Amino acid sequence: MHIPDGFVSPPVAAATGLISVVGLGIAMGRWRKAPLPKGASQNAFDIRRAPVLGLTTAFIFAAQMINFPVAGGTSGHLLGGTLAAIILGSPWAGMLCIATVLIIQAVLFADGGITALGANVFNMGLIGVWVGWSLTQTLQRLLGGYKGRLPLAAGVAAGISVVVAAIACAIELALSGTAPINIVLPAMTGVHILIGIGEGLITGGVLTYLMTARPDLLPGNQQEFKGWIVPVVSILLIAGVLSLLASAWPDGLERVAENLGFIKLGENVRVSVPTPFADYTVNGNEGIGTSIAGIIGSIVCFGVAFGIAKLVKPNNA
Repeated sequence: MHIPDGFVSPPVAAATGLISVVGLGIAMGRWRKAPLPKGASQNAFDIRRAPVLGLTTAFIFAAQMINFPVAGGTSGHLLGGTLAAIILGSPWAGMLCIATVLIIQAVLFADGGITALGANVFNMGLIGVWVGWSLTQTLQRLLGGYKGRLPLAAGVAAGISVVVAAIACAIELALSGTAPINIVLPAMTGVHILIGIGEGLITGGVLTYLMTARPDLLPGNQQEFKGWIVPVVSILLIAGVLSLLASAWPDGLERVAENLGFIKLGENVRVSVPTPFADYTVNGNEGIGTSIAGIIGSIVCFGVAFGIAKLVKPNNA
């Protein structure tokens, strides 16, 4: 769902960019003022805060490299907004996580347009996160509040969040005059319902694993951070090895753009910072180049997110 340059008009790009900047500014302030979780010691909270944000951000980046096939020669990948918000225990932190991933993808890997960055952050970092978080809380209450049902609630919410973000993207394309709303809206919605199923399965699966194997990475447990080896190795394997198995089919937005005939808008207008890692390769070399690019991207995502966590210290620290 990464919108490239040329798909949205300057007014739409400016409006979504302004909303995204304001939203992220509010997110930093609200996360700074977050109260100490109930039953948590200050020491445990401080120790786990930066590592968990860094690891979550790096994981979302790595996971987004793996496109999975859906139908009709189309692929999709994890959006991750719901998963990030739940792991971090805060939609504000989830916004910072997804925004960090999107900015690094656009600047270092030419994945998503520079001029469309505000729209992408708005769709995936604001709408995706808040729809997923809010629905998860609602579904959890309806399911009795049992912790064991969190993966189910989050999985359903994550799938719906993808569809809502796709609807927002379709509206932006229509407002930009890129495609008629009566055509682009059902096209985007239909394909992202299928992608949302994959999003839900991945979200539920990851949370099930964490609840069993690494509860220290989830909010509410507030255990001391247990260690780096397993999560770091897992992220590097995803980015450096599993990324090589990603589907080569176009993703949902790209497929819709091809079918509706506006794909060349992105080819004709491309604004990117010169980088040897464009399209997740090293100087255009795939294979080992993709592995290197994925590992570098994961490390950069971790470092930036870790730095943000240290910079935005809570008031109780």
